[in-house]
Amino acid sequence: MSQRAAALKPEMQYADLAQQGETAQLGMWIFLATEVLFFGGMMAAYLAYRMTYNADFDAAAKESVIWIGSVNTAVLVTSSLTMVMAIHAAAERERQPIVYFLLATAALGLIFLGLKGYEYVEDYNDAVVPVLNFHPKEGNPGAVELFWLFYFYATLLHAVHLTIGIILVFFMAVRAKRGAFDAGYYAPLEVVGLYWSFVDTVWVFLFALIYPIGRSG
Repeated sequence: MSQRAAALKPEMQYADLAQQGETAQLGMWIFLATEVLFFGGMMAAYLAYRMTYNADFDAAAKESVIWIGSVNTAVLVTSSLTMVMAIHAAAERERQPIVYFLLATAALGLIFLGLKGYEYVEDYNDAVVPVLNFHPKEGNPGAVELFWLFYFYATLLHAVHLTIGIILVFFMAVRAKRGAFDAGYYAPLEVVGLYWSFVDTVWVFLFALIYPIGRSG
């Protein structure tokens, strides 16, 4: 353990920093398990409606802006890599690269949100926003509206989670700049990394459920 890590002291309820880090990771895993149940239930409901209104959901999905969804998928996958590189830099005692990789991760998250905002504008212009501007071009309007209600609810909820992740990553970057992490102790980075990976994984599932369907023909 480095001198920096040795100088750090665990909270009073923990025997050492290793136990504190393990407890933090366990807490994050428990939190993510509840999030899996939440998103999983939502996706299961979507699949049930999709099987009931398959043709209408296919017709609605064709109106989604697939190039933005695809680019955003690549952006978040890349952000997972930069997050892992930040943790690796901490393990290798490379303080400055930690900051760079964390800032890159946050920047990619902001790019995702920017593209998503632009996509919402396109959705409004295409008249597929329930309540505000909804005039479906084909399919049963009620069933098509169900698809778009799921789309906006799920993607907005994901955006909220991603925004929280960006704030956490920025906070970790500030702490890294101050020398809070090194090879002896970087558990907070790993905890934030777990959360970030979860948010990225959720998006991969949302992309698969929303964008490709109805386009094979």
